[in-house]
Parts: sequence; C-alpha cells; structure tokens
Amino acid sequence: MKRRRFLQALPLTLTAAPVPALQRELGITTGSFMRHLSETAQPGKLHLLDLPRIMRDELGMHVIDLMTATLVSLEPKYLEQLRQAATDAGCVLTNLKMNQKGLDMANADEAVRRQALDTYRKTIDAAALLGVRWVRPLPGPKPPDLKLLAQSYRDLIDYAGEKGTGVLIENFGWMQGDANAIPQVIQAVGSGLKAQPDTGNWTDAARYDGLAKAFPFAVSCDFKARDLAADGTHAAYDLKRCFDIGWQAGFRGPWCFEHFHNDMAQLFREMGMLRDMLRLWMKQGAP
Repeated sequence: MKRRRFLQALPLTLTAAPVPALQRELGITTGSFMRHLSETAQPGKLHLLDLPRIMRDELGMHVIDLMTATLVSLEPKYLEQLRQAATDAGCVLTNLKMNQKGLDMANADEAVRRQALDTYRKTIDAAALLGVRWVRPLPGPKPPDLKLLAQSYRDLIDYAGEKGTGVLIENFGWMQGDANAIPQVIQAVGSGLKAQPDTGNWTDAARYDGLAKAFPFAVSCDFKARDLAADGTHAAYDLKRCFDIGWQAGFRGPWCFEHFHNDMAQLFREMGMLRDMLRLWMKQGAP
C-alpha cells in the first residue's frame, strides 16, 4: 500500500502524538527578528548564524523555528553552516515555515498547482539539509477547493516523508476567522498532517474556540504575543488562557515565541519575560 493511502486509512487521533525530546521546551521563531537580521555580522544587527549561541547564552532556550524569508540562502553550504551552528550551541531546528509568496497549491489551474508544489518540494529538500522535523506551506488568503488542497497536502506529505520530514498546517490567511478550519483540513487530508496553532493569528471571535479545536492535533505552537506592558501584561488577548487551552488539550511543547519589537535589546528582554511566564505556567500545570 502506498504511504499516502496508508496514512489516509489511519484513524484521526484526538491528541497528536507528543515529541518527547521537545516536551516543555521553549524557543523562538526567526520571523520575530525580521527587522534586525543582517546577512553578515555587523553592529546593531543580528546574524542568523549567531542566533543559536545567543539563544543558549542569553535566553537559555534551545528550539528554533525557521522561516524561509529569514534565510540568507537555500544553498547547501549555507544550510549546513546554519545546521552546524545550531548543533554547536545545543539547539534544535524544528520547523521551516515555507513562506514563499504567490504560491497556490489548491488552484484550479493545474500548472499553478504544479508550480507551487515544485517550489515546496525544493524547499523541503533544503529543510532536509537543515535537519528540521517539519515544514509548513503558507495558506492562501481565500478559502480553497478543499479537495484540491487535500490532494496537494498529501503529495507534500509523501515527498517530505521520504526525507524524514513531517508537514504542518498553521492558522493563517483564510483560516484566521474560521475556528473549524484546521480540523476540517486535517480531516480531509488524513493523519499525516499535524497542526501548529498560532495564538495570535485569529480574529478575536475565533481565537479561543479555534485553539481548542486545533491543539488536539498540535505538535508545535507559535506562541505569539503583541505589545507587552512593562509588567508583562498583554492587553490584546489573554495569553494565559491561550496556554491553558493547549495544556488542557495535552499539548506539552515546543512553545515557540513569535514576538516583535523595533529595539532588539528590548525584544530579547521581552522574550525573556515570555519565557519566564510559560516556565511558571508549566510548573503550575505539572505534570
């Protein structure tokens, strides 16, 4: 039986299988540093190859979730340098968000779908060199043809699976106002697709219900915070409630912070505040 058909035949689990080595681990998404990245080391800027060491030494965290837009190149030499930098610092590269714009793997035009899948396959090749566990295609802005979308996801799951890589879905684009979107797509695709809920990428009306329906399928989480006050309070939405929804669903990590600030030093300070919050909440929620 082909791997695709085998995966379709498996029942959907109500709780995604945990990744033991990453349980209770905290990390960052490199998208958080878009305003501060430089292709080369220079004062006042962040060189991505230095990030694993900084993560270890300044934040005491070891999980790095990558975005294609933050990579200098997809050439093997650069990818191997980044992987080695992470290994040397004791960090783990978990996921590559495939954020190439203008791709539509659910388009009615077969040529457009093929172009999207070809680009994603090349990016999966890069992800394999990085040694990441997962990749995440970018959802489009409009509700797709679910049948075509599911077929394309299955094609990517087959291709990535041959390289030891899984495929994730994240609430972005058309899904942000639909609390049912993630389980709906996973149901259509089959159990080879897992979720990476983003706490921030929802409309206010869909956020908590959407998280409750997505976390049972989650293997990673983008724990996104908007503006933080000096005391760590967060007016945009309830961060503790977002955490509790995941914890009660059995999700244990990794929690990857996605956060932004124009001042890089302040960004790192606020990353530390978020780190301390979640460490406390995990301790209170033990086991």
